[in-house]
Amino acid sequence: MICRVDAQPFAYAFDPAHTALVIIDMQRDFVEPGGFGASLGNDVTPLQAIIPTVRRVLDTWRQIGALVIHTREAHLPDLSDCPPAKRQRGNPSLRIGDAGPMGRILIRGEPGHAIVPELAPIEGEWVIDKPGKGAFYATGLQERLEGAGITHLIFMGVTTEVCVQTSMREANDRGYECLLIEDGTDSYFPAFKAAAIEMIRAQGAIVGWTAMSEALLVALLGEAV
Repeated sequence: MICRVDAQPFAYAFDPAHTALVIIDMQRDFVEPGGFGASLGNDVTPLQAIIPTVRRVLDTWRQIGALVIHTREAHLPDLSDCPPAKRQRGNPSLRIGDAGPMGRILIRGEPGHAIVPELAPIEGEWVIDKPGKGAFYATGLQERLEGAGITHLIFMGVTTEVCVQTSMREANDRGYECLLIEDGTDSYFPAFKAAAIEMIRAQGAIVGWTAMSEALLVALLGEAV
């Protein structure tokens, strides 16, 4: 079955049997107060606001039985996979590995590492723990996608200009056809989200396509949910 989404800069076509929905880093450390995002001085409200849209798309994707992938950015407890330059960057109130309101910041297995309850993975869905911003770096994701016959990726999650865009650029370099759901992603900085969307779809979808969630749902079901 080939679905066609009303997208920019032109229609995005995909077969759900060869497409994965990739939800980037919708974890408590980025989305909830007390996490790493808030420790950097950011307002997490815009990121929380996309949860209903992401859930609506996720529910529909589950309904058609296609592959779902969740990613989480975090590090090993001994920080052996966290470069010092990353931990020391900026001037956050809490650094990676420090104890915070939701356990150690950006550490695997801590409460803040968990995906928000509304979007929690279910049995059969992939969960990719990544030490960097991109979903492909040091994760083995490409090999798993190849094994599953995946050729197309539909992205949602946070933040648009950092982990989402990085993952899309990594995917593009590996030959995947990528679509970003505009109202299923957000940033702490609205201008950065807008700029990232423009960069992704510039020059004839140089990195990928973008579309609103309703357009994807219409393509999948014939009507918006």
